[in-house]
This record gives sequence, C-alpha cells and structure tokens, in this order.
Amino acid sequence: MTSYHLDHLQYLETEAIHIMREVAGEFERPALLFSGGKDSICLLRLAEKAFRPAEIPMPFLNVETGHEFPELLEFRDRRAKELGAKLIVRTVDEAIKKGTAHPAPGEISRNKLQIPVLLGAIEEFRFDCAIGGARRDEEKARAKERFFSFRDAFGQWDPKAQRPEIWNLYNARLNSGENMRVFPLSNWTEMDVWEYIKKENLEVPNIYFSHERECFRRGGQWLPVPPPHSNATKPDPFAGGRPKANEPVKKLVVRVRTIADMISTGMIESKVFKVDDIITEIAAARVTERGSRADDKVSEAAMEDRKKAGYF
Repeated sequence: MTSYHLDHLQYLETEAIHIMREVAGEFERPALLFSGGKDSICLLRLAEKAFRPAEIPMPFLNVETGHEFPELLEFRDRRAKELGAKLIVRTVDEAIKKGTAHPAPGEISRNKLQIPVLLGAIEEFRFDCAIGGARRDEEKARAKERFFSFRDAFGQWDPKAQRPEIWNLYNARLNSGENMRVFPLSNWTEMDVWEYIKKENLEVPNIYFSHERECFRRGGQWLPVPPPHSNATKPDPFAGGRPKANEPVKKLVVRVRTIADMISTGMIESKVFKVDDIITEIAAARVTERGSRADDKVSEAAMEDRKKAGYF
C-alpha cells in the first residue's frame, strides 16, 4: 500500500487550491484581487492549478491609487493578458471625480480612498466574493481574520462576528448585498511565498530585486522619488510624496519587500538578484515585511480600522 506525505509547501498549496474550488462552487460572481504583487502572483498559480485546463472562472480586479510603480502596472496588465483573463481596473482618481471618494485635507496616502473604490466595484459588478492574498503573518489585524471573511451589506468587517471554520467546512451563506472576502494564503508566511515562487519558477516584477533608484530619507526609511507627472496642466498626484528641501536625494541600490504605492513603499538597501538571495535575506531579517510600509506606521490599529470600513 502506497502512502503519500505532503511537505510543508505541498500542504499549503493543497489547502489553498481547496479554498479556491470552494469559492467557485459556493459563489455566483467571485473576483480575484490581482495587483501584480508577490502574494497575488501566487494566487494566480493556485487558480491555474485549481481550474486548468478550463478558464479561470473569475475576472481579476485591481484598485489603483494613482501612485503605483510603473513596473507593477506593466506586469499586472501583461500577466492578465497572458492568462486570457478579464482585468477590471477601478481608480481612486475616477472616484474622486465622481465624488464617491473624498481626500482628507493634508492627507498624502490614498489607502483609505481605496475603500469606496473597492466597495463601488463590488456593487457595480455585483461580486459576492473577492479573493485576496492577505496572510496572517503580515500584521495583527490580518491575524484576526479567517479564510472566509464575512462583510455586511455596507462592506464592513466585524472581527467579533467571524464564522466558525471547523473540519474545513465554510459558511458561505449571504443575504442580498452582503459579500465575502476569501484569503487562501491565510496560513502562508512571507518565506512560504518566496519558496513557492522559487518552486514554481514564477516571474515577479523586477522591483523585488536589487536595482538602482533615486531615494530620499523620511520616517526612518528610504522612499522612492516619484517620476515627473506627465501632464503639467493637472495637479501633481505625487506632490506630497516628493522630497522636501531638507531631504537630499541619493541614488542607491535598493529593492522592495512589500509593494504599496510609491509614497509609502519603503525601499531597503540590498544586493540580491535571485529568488535564492531573497530567501536568504528574509531568513536573516529582524524587521517584519510590513515594517517597510510607511502607511502602516501611523498606529497599530490603522489596518484594523481600514478593514472594518471595507478595506482589503
């Protein structure tokens, strides 16, 4: 009699594929949140393994802040095209013009403004489920969430009203207007993601590897200098994220560990050019992945407050 033993990555992969298939079986109009970052890249491979040779039975959805790295947008569009998937993009700029998103005076980050854009897209396309790449090791609020994360008719999340998940059984029942966020990578870590990328030989955006970039020091970390705005007749969306007079610009060899927008993604000085090098660097790191995100340093409750309001 032959017995099979799954190693750590195989177990995580099998669990995530099971979650993907549960979504396809339980929901009528799911969407997969795809930004082009490393976690959503793993989601794409898991979706391929869950559903191929059939088409992936859900469109890709991305919310743009208007502050994205050009490299990330190019990668996102190209991968969606290569997979033959429908890519739906909704932007913060469009929401501001329509009056559905309202920037707070003096606030540079557009993270909170992603909330009405995401909720608007869910309502527009009547999505009843959105698959995301969040992991429990990212920060405290993520650790309170389960695989199937229920959101009420206003898109809000209540950490005290999470549904039990016993014996791999998931309660996907929804009333009209409610939706579910599903996180197949919940039990993965940053190290697991990179080891899976290595195992599957997955392509990632080049900003994850060391490259030369102009940066300036702010809040104890290096931030990238945004590119010049292409339309001089409009206000520069990066104006708040540009270096000040007392913040000299330096050209450094850097990379990113986690990608937000260009005004909140901290760059780390590093010389790694292969996935093996990244894995070695992470193993020795003493700062968490989210420690390089300027937008998460406002307060420990920042992410939880955003999630309660409908964030990813």
